[in-house]
Parts: sequence; structure tokens; C-alpha cells
Amino acid sequence: MKLRSTLMAATVLAVPVLALPTLAKAQPVTGLYVGAGAGYDYQGSQKVTGGPGGLAGGRAFYKGGVSGSGSIGYGLGNGLRLELEGIYLRASNKNIKPGAYGPNNAYHGYTQKYGAFANALYDIDVGSPYFYPYIGAGVGYLWTAIPSGAVTSAGVSNISDTKGSFAYQGIAGFSVPIPPAPGLSITAEYHYIGTTKKESFDSTYEGGASSVQFGPAVNQTVLVGLRYAFNTPSAPPPPPAPMVAPAPAPARTYLVFFDWDKYNLTPRAKEIIAEAASNSTHVQYTQIAVNGYTDTSGTASYNMGLSIRRAKSVQAQLIADGVPASAISIAGYGDTHLLVPTGPGVREPQNRRVEIIIK
Repeated sequence: MKLRSTLMAATVLAVPVLALPTLAKAQPVTGLYVGAGAGYDYQGSQKVTGGPGGLAGGRAFYKGGVSGSGSIGYGLGNGLRLELEGIYLRASNKNIKPGAYGPNNAYHGYTQKYGAFANALYDIDVGSPYFYPYIGAGVGYLWTAIPSGAVTSAGVSNISDTKGSFAYQGIAGFSVPIPPAPGLSITAEYHYIGTTKKESFDSTYEGGASSVQFGPAVNQTVLVGLRYAFNTPSAPPPPPAPMVAPAPAPARTYLVFFDWDKYNLTPRAKEIIAEAASNSTHVQYTQIAVNGYTDTSGTASYNMGLSIRRAKSVQAQLIADGVPASAISIAGYGDTHLLVPTGPGVREPQNRRVEIIIK
């Protein structure tokens, strides 16, 4: 139950980070990284393979304890990581249940393990920007130390020794990036750790030297910690705001008027054209349209020709005033688009005009 509760607690600890804004996408570790964690250790029952006072053939039971680890590794950038890990496990001794006979014996003191593992781990890309599960396995060496164990009801005291054994482990966990700190992640891991050989610990039995032998041990531990990858790129800056093109300047129109049935320019007409040419140098434009018109006093075909001649006169004067010819377009509209609506055959001065439109 305690191990299950600890697994739930590790999940709860990670939930607030999952709610953070996604500022850094989770990605496989590339390059050097370091990590550390702490948590809960559960040591499974262990067979007592030898010992005085009827202990042989029994099983030793333990209470939950604490665990800690530190690691340094290297990510290959494709999900695979190789690391060296140091680990510490501590469980309180509980009791030793006899094998064939005798009462339960209180087992005093605590048992601790420490050692190192070489691990290979693989980060699994599940398509989430903020969550990376991983699995792994490792081999190493663990020392088991019993500083001051005792089974007083069996007459065994002063179990005090340190022994070593080849060890193995399986790992499953996940990491959650901390967005404001690129490279930094919260980790939650489960380790299944086992030793491979029997171990004999010196002890005292009824005043004389003796030993207690234990079979291979299994520890299960949950660790919550931090990992920092040194080669993680910072989150890309937000894209720059799109440049807003300035609104085009409104079109400016100049009106040049003509005498009846004429297309030559009056002095006033030349002044207006000069003003238009001058102002065109102070604004951004794409085209200068020169459109000629007549009144309704002539025939449609005659008026069309007259309107074009008037437009050409204004075009020539604009060029003379410094406007590039390539910037000017001309058109004649005859007696259409009247400025002052009239019937046919009417000499209306305001309809005899050229419009200069700078746009």
C-alpha cells in the first residue's frame, strides 16, 4: 500500500507542471545531462538461508524507508541515453518469521544499500510537447550494510557487517520540462532493483561469534527529482509582428479647363499643371492619369478626338515640368462623364477639361 501511495504522490507532484504554458517542447536529450532524485524505498521479504537460534529457513521482513540517487549521462539525440547512477536505499528491519518452528522474532535496526549502476534508457516520443516517458535497465554493484541489527528473542545480536553483490535494475519513468528553464525537467521514476547472491553477515550468538546469511534481495523504489540537460536550445522567440504596409496616399485630382473647341493651354492651365508636377515629387504614387473631356456641343466622334488632343497637351506640359513620361497614362472620353450634366449641343465651360489624377 505504501508503494502504491508513493506512486500516486509522484503523479500528483507532476500535475502542476503539466498545467504550465507550453514554452519549450519536450525533446530527446542530446549531450551531457545530470540528475538527482529522492523518494520511497520498499525492500521485499528476504530468505534467511543460514543462522543460529532457529533463524535458518525463515524470512526477513522490512518496513518502508527512503531512497536517493544521482546520475550523470549522455543523450544521443535519438531517444537513447547512457548514464552512470549512484543510488542509496534504506529500509527499517521489521521481523524474521521462522521457517519450520518458533515464534516471530523482532528484527531490530535497519538495512541500507548503496552502489552504482551503468544504465541504458530510451525516451519514448508519444507526440506530447510536455511529457516524455522512458524505460531502461542497468547493471552494477550494491553493497549491503547492516550497522547494528539484532534478533534478541533468538539470542542473536550485533549483526554488523557490509557485503557486496552484483546487482541489476529495471527503470520506468517520465519527464516533464519546466518551460521557463530550458533543459530542466521534473522526473518521476520507478526502479526494480535486485541482487544476485547470498550474503553472510557477522553477528554474535549467545556471546560467541556467529553469522546470519540472507538470500538475494529485491528493492522497489519511487524517485521524484530533477534533470538538467546542458545542450537544450532555448525556446524560439515569437515570430515578429507582420509589417503593415502604409496606407496608400489618397488620389489627388487637378482640373485643367479649356476654351471652347480648343486644346491649347491657357496661362492658368499651365500654372495648375506646374503645381501638379511639383506636388507629384512629394508623394508616393504609382501612376499619373491624364483624362480628357469635352462638352456636348460637337459630334461624338469629333469630341472624342478633341478630348484626346487636350489630354496630350497636358501630358506634354507635365513632361516639360519634369514628370517622367513613363509615369503618365492618357485617355480621352469625349463628351461622357460630364462634370455638369447638360443636354446635347450645350457649351458648358466646366465640361471642357482635363483631369490630372495622381494615384
